[in-house]
Amino acid sequence: MDYKKTNAPTNTVTCDIMDFCKETGNIYESVAIIAKRSNQIAADLKTELHTKLQSYSEQNNKEQIELSRYYERLPKPTLIATQEFKEGDVYHRNPAREKDKFDL
Repeated sequence: MDYKKTNAPTNTVTCDIMDFCKETGNIYESVAIIAKRSNQIAADLKTELHTKLQSYSEQNNKEQIELSRYYERLPKPTLIATQEFKEGDVYHRNPAREKDKFDL
């Protein structure tokens, strides 16, 4: 996914907790889903940044600094994950609930 084109806010925004409960029915489960997605996004951004920084030679420090600043200005992974969860773009499942459905 292209995180550079996300419509997530770049700073912290207050939101209603009940919005997170709508999809899962449990605020703690929703927060756990957002946290796991946030970790995935952070890992993706980190590997992407490191591969781009390695492509520059050591003499182009100015370009490396500009690239690092660009990535610092992107929305934080938690804000991106929260926006994705609100929009319903995050796939999640709870194996415990699925097991209950099949145990008749």
